[in-house]
Amino acid sequence: MAINTYGSYLMHSADGTTYSKLLDIKDYPDMIEPPENLDATTLSDPMRVYIPGIKDTGGSVEFTANYDPADFAAVQALEGTEGFFAIWFGEDNGTPDGSKGKFSFKGYPYASKAGGAVNEVSDMKVGIIPTTEIAFSAS
Repeated sequence: MAINTYGSYLMHSADGTTYSKLLDIKDYPDMIEPPENLDATTLSDPMRVYIPGIKDTGGSVEFTANYDPADFAAVQALEGTEGFFAIWFGEDNGTPDGSKGKFSFKGYPYASKAGGAVNEVSDMKVGIIPTTEIAFSAS
């Protein structure tokens, strides 16, 4: 079964129980990266061998959104405070419900204004520095 990216939502919760949509997003990053490969090759091995290392998001997960001063201010108001965040896939009549999966984690958010050029939509970036592992749940 394939699903469309339509109905993908960036969610926020202060306490980890009640989530609400933070803002409308235009894209989302890879959510669970593979672990690094650690080279465990010895001089007796005829080829390189590896063991799994730790996963790395690269420091933060970043989303693109249309620039809106109110949305920008809302994210800035959360800066410096660890919160609960999630990407929810699926909705019920326009209401996010995560019925097609959720990727959840804790982290520190930030907002930045993306660059622009002639005749483009003005974008902003919302990044979250994760403080926990990103966890998947089916619904």
